[in-house]
Amino acid sequence: MAECSEPDCENVAAVRLYVPWDADRNVCTAHARALVQRDGVVAEPLDGAADDWS
Repeated sequence: MAECSEPDCENVAAVRLYVPWDADRNVCTAHARALVQRDGVVAEPLDGAADDWS
């Protein structure tokens, strides 16, 4: 799996974020939990990453 696309993060990407005002990106669960709280952002688990959601 790929690394999180957020700067200075080396965690494994587990979530695809669809961001209406920016490019879509793959992020780790920690960044997804924070970023998905913004209006319009939609999160989708990446294939094979569902076990990381606990």
